[in-house]
Amino acid sequence: MKYLFLSFLVLLTAFVTPAQQTVPIKENTLQGKVTSNGRPLSNVTVIEESNRKGAITNAEGLFILKNIPPGKIKLHLSRIGYVHQVKEVVIKEGENLDSIDVKPAETVMEEVVVSGTMKAISKMESPIPVEVYSPVLFKKNPSPNIFESLQMVNGIQPQLNCSVCNTGDIHINGMEGPYTMILIDGMPIVSSLSTVYGLAGIPNSMVKRIEVVKGPASTLYGSEAIGGLINIITKDPLTADKYKTDISVTSIGEYNVDVNTKLKSGDNVSILGMNYFNYWRKRDINHDNFTDVTLQNRFSLFNKWNFKRKNNKLFTLAWRYVFENRWGGELEWNKTYRGSDSIYGESIYTNRYELIGNYELAKNLFVDFSYNYHHQDSYYGITSYNASQHVAFGQLRYNRNFNKHEVLFGMPFRFTRYDDNSPATAKADGKNLPYVTYLPGIFIQDEWKFDEKLTTLMGVRYDYNNNHGSIITPRISFKYSRGKLSTIRLSSGNGYRVVNLFTEDHAALTGARKVIITETLKPEKSWNINLNYSAQISLPKGFAVFDASAFYTYFTNKIVGDFITDPTKIIYENLKGHAISKGITINADLSFINGIKANAGITYMDVYEIDINISGNKTKVPQLFAPKFSGTYAVSYSIPKTGLSVDWTGRINGSMYLPVQPKDFRRQKSPLYCIMNLQLTKTLKKSWEIYAGIKNLLNFVPVDVFIHSDDPFNKAGGKYFDNNGNARADTNPNGYTFDPSYNYASVQGAKGFLGLRWTIK
Repeated sequence: MKYLFLSFLVLLTAFVTPAQQTVPIKENTLQGKVTSNGRPLSNVTVIEESNRKGAITNAEGLFILKNIPPGKIKLHLSRIGYVHQVKEVVIKEGENLDSIDVKPAETVMEEVVVSGTMKAISKMESPIPVEVYSPVLFKKNPSPNIFESLQMVNGIQPQLNCSVCNTGDIHINGMEGPYTMILIDGMPIVSSLSTVYGLAGIPNSMVKRIEVVKGPASTLYGSEAIGGLINIITKDPLTADKYKTDISVTSIGEYNVDVNTKLKSGDNVSILGMNYFNYWRKRDINHDNFTDVTLQNRFSLFNKWNFKRKNNKLFTLAWRYVFENRWGGELEWNKTYRGSDSIYGESIYTNRYELIGNYELAKNLFVDFSYNYHHQDSYYGITSYNASQHVAFGQLRYNRNFNKHEVLFGMPFRFTRYDDNSPATAKADGKNLPYVTYLPGIFIQDEWKFDEKLTTLMGVRYDYNNNHGSIITPRISFKYSRGKLSTIRLSSGNGYRVVNLFTEDHAALTGARKVIITETLKPEKSWNINLNYSAQISLPKGFAVFDASAFYTYFTNKIVGDFITDPTKIIYENLKGHAISKGITINADLSFINGIKANAGITYMDVYEIDINISGNKTKVPQLFAPKFSGTYAVSYSIPKTGLSVDWTGRINGSMYLPVQPKDFRRQKSPLYCIMNLQLTKTLKKSWEIYAGIKNLLNFVPVDVFIHSDDPFNKAGGKYFDNNGNARADTNPNGYTFDPSYNYASVQGAKGFLGLRWTIK
């Protein structure tokens, strides 16, 4: 709470700071104005090409660039929803620029993306279909972290996997969370152990945009990009706001504070961001004596620098620290019961450090590097799970144009060290044996532009894993454009994931369990083909963007753990059959000059496994938590004269299979449900915004989350098990055990929220 108080104090102090809309013209200072259809346009990023000095236009469309010498310069102007424009102008001493008029983009396809080809390119020109989402979308339904915000993206499902501790992962096109690669500024920062709780520690305040690639992307990004990737692009200090604060509270007692400020040291520019989230109220609206949502106390600090170098070469460096204390369990639980068998609770302490950098060695030659350390100290009932993970990554990257070819060459290296206190990382003699992976590789990609209509992209990657040997992942893509009105993309590729057994699963194990690997485990692989069509349609008073994809992914070597055959062992092996993810996804965006904007998307998919037993018989097993139908929508209406805007957002999930026990009385499939949200925003004095609304407007709450919540320890000699640990025939004839994995929606119900934003450009 002290951080909440400090932020309010900062806000109070700022009230007496006069807002400055214009700056007196000084020597070598350039002032200009940006308009659209003759009207001033705010929030346009203006960057001078040679020295990368930048500014953002204010409410009157004005911008100021300092220390710009007279002569010919190039200005880059960009804003979401408008065409990226490069303007060459001649600067004369003592003169300001004439107004620069930019055109509304026919579509958001004009945005710049990097995830598809590992280089900055117009979304429309990218041979790989990339979806781009800005914070503007997420502000329509404000959330304290990226994990919750991604529920607004069609085809992506943030899935809570535990009703007690709220572990979560992100599914893309129905594939499970471990097959989604999470990048921060293109670096593999969130992976393996950290995906369990690390996603909740990424605040929206540090995000410039999010890029999504659905389907394998291992040719460029390596292991884990087997089902798709999500690349979180952080804010650029050069164009960041001078100061920005976002404070919100919900009716159930959730507090969130985001504070960002811009710093300068000589010619070096930095952005410093702080996020604090607190939810510490015990609630039990379904009356099962368990917390409905984990209680959380989380602090995150983020700092990113742009360093000025000779010849304007690029050098960026960012770091982040996250601490979180969370717990869920019986209402009587407190930290004195941590690890005891009297009151059930799941308590997790997380400490996380991250470092990300990018250094330009020479023209078109870059070094990318990152490091993260993740430590988790947790108890699940009486089971202790203490784990740590180091991930170091380095990459040499070079690109070069040869006539119609643009070649990208890379040499990555990734090191992972994982250790925990379970039998998984112990030898037979009881000595500790951390799991260490070395993953050097090399990749090459050729983007060949035949003409203005046809572009092809071919790439191949070779990795050598110290545990699995050589791995080769190719991909190919074709793009055919019919002018700027429509584009067809056909792409196919291979993804892989190296064996990583020792993750959160081991929290459920006892010290008596032994890990048995019956065969030399092979890396999990996927083959994907994707057909994408996108079109832009001019309307009398607006425009529309249409995007549709058909996808098919064939998944092999899935690693499964057998916990049933022998209660003293965990037996790991590759799936003898295969898995399939296939379907279609459709997105549409509409924007009208009367202030109405709408976007909607639907996904229909079929995700399942074909398991082959020792007799050769095949069994089709549907994928859990993979609804055949899902959809998202966001409808907004703004009234500029009043400063009011209304946002109506929602997500619809169709029926999906759930993890049930034998003879379970609970439904094997969830019902179709919709989470609907409503928000009203009022702009005050241009730099202030106040917003309020209701989440889960229909008050949907899942039922029958737990079995035997009155005996979560499954105690021998208790209500449901005899002294030998066998199920009692009178009270537990079906042999039920306590299990928190039956979870398909948050148990919160409807809640109100209120927030305040203050921005100094």
